[in-house]
Amino acid sequence: MRKFWAVATTAALCATGATATAARAEAYGGGGRTVAAAITWGPCTEASLKAQGAECGMLAVPMDHAEPGGRKIQLAVSRIKHTVPEAKYQGVILVNPGGPGGSGRSMATLGAHVPKGAGAAYDWIGFDPRGVEASVPKLTCDSDYAGYDRPAYVPVTPAIEKAWHAKSTAYAAACAKAGGELLDHMRTEDTVRDIDAIRAALGAEKINFYGFSYGTYLGQVYATLFPQRVRRMVLDGVVDPGRVWYESNLDQDIAFDKAIKIYFAWIAKYDAIYHLGKTAKDVEKLYYKQLAALAGKPAGGVIGPAELTDVFLQPGYYIFGWEETAQAFAAWVNSKDPLPLKKVYDENHPQEPGADNGYAIYLAVQCTDSKWPSDWRRWKKDNWRVHKKAPFETWGNAWYNAPCRHWPAEPGRPIKVNGLKTPPVLMISETLDAATPFSGALEARRRFPRAALVEGVGGTTHAGSLFGNACVDDTIADYLATGALPKRVKANRSDKECAPIAQPSPNAAIAVNRKRLELLIRQ
Repeated sequence: MRKFWAVATTAALCATGATATAARAEAYGGGGRTVAAAITWGPCTEASLKAQGAECGMLAVPMDHAEPGGRKIQLAVSRIKHTVPEAKYQGVILVNPGGPGGSGRSMATLGAHVPKGAGAAYDWIGFDPRGVEASVPKLTCDSDYAGYDRPAYVPVTPAIEKAWHAKSTAYAAACAKAGGELLDHMRTEDTVRDIDAIRAALGAEKINFYGFSYGTYLGQVYATLFPQRVRRMVLDGVVDPGRVWYESNLDQDIAFDKAIKIYFAWIAKYDAIYHLGKTAKDVEKLYYKQLAALAGKPAGGVIGPAELTDVFLQPGYYIFGWEETAQAFAAWVNSKDPLPLKKVYDENHPQEPGADNGYAIYLAVQCTDSKWPSDWRRWKKDNWRVHKKAPFETWGNAWYNAPCRHWPAEPGRPIKVNGLKTPPVLMISETLDAATPFSGALEARRRFPRAALVEGVGGTTHAGSLFGNACVDDTIADYLATGALPKRVKANRSDKECAPIAQPSPNAAIAVNRKRLELLIRQ
């Protein structure tokens, strides 16, 4: 399954300061003992964190939580404190952006985006999970793994299949060399216990939690293992806890094929702008025609069929950036200009040293959370079966996860998620979210009998809360302010329906740009 990213994620670069300050001593969500601070706080260096007065620091946690006196690793943590009077303070809220592998320090700024000032009552805590970005050690295996002009994803020849087997096997071997002992302690449960260590270091008896995408699975597992330590939870882009992780890939492949067809229809709607086809079917045919052509001659020598698939994958996740991808594709098709396509690809596939950190962590977690089939015949049968009805992303997903067949750490068994003892939880999903299909949100809702699910009806955006959809965002604000949730219905469906995040209108953007141009001319 491709990485589950929150739309709101922006990498934050923060440094540890030299000044130790005490974490809050009060324990919220119930009376109890004070927990001593264990985080050294200092100034952050990332602009968005500095602008909100954030603090950054490091927390030592056991590499193996079963051996608390053993080797330690360091978690990079950020904090933006509450601004309400102490009497109205509601405790700490930890945020995870997803992935696995997403850097979360910048997520401490999320509170400023909650409507009605509801975020001001919390201390917002961001953190880089173990192995990620500023946490120590940082796992990186092969920075050049993404690269350009890779083999096509669909293995229509033995040579393509052989090339991807060699590539994925080599990456697993590189991670064995780079990761060492850490790879044995990268399961979701390890990060969940890190979250509880952060809770203890902050002196909180209970935490609030906001998880996007894969972060919703972290929340579900935390609530299962530590239900007594949960106060409130917002889970956006909900992972199916019963299909971790091989099966969820196949579910995702089908969902992405539906989502990309919606995007093709949107492009066709604006054919007067993009000139890529007057119907969704026309655009789809053009896309697959270009895949075939790029296999023989990559755009600009770098964008082959695998890279073009990855460029279009982003519109499958979110409506954000639809215009940029359409413009880039149009520039190539209509003018043979490869630079816009390369720009879009580079934005999501950086080539600098350490750039594979997110991918390495993704594999380290998902390859060991549960056992993957080792027999390639199983993979081949399943992926060709799904490819026949959902060709867009199936083989891209398969090769993305193929290192799990050779992963150098023993897999465990997924935690059996059970929310029977968990307080009321707010869940959010759009109906046609491809990264975390809506069926998974319904399954999570069934396991958390006091949860309420908000649905962006007909939408395709993944984990897009706090991006201006008032129906969704105000529900979040009310829940964080008072604990109020939509009334749970007695059916296997969502509890509240909202319009989805609106598709963009390139006509409106053109009109705005023309107006700006007119003003410049007048000046």
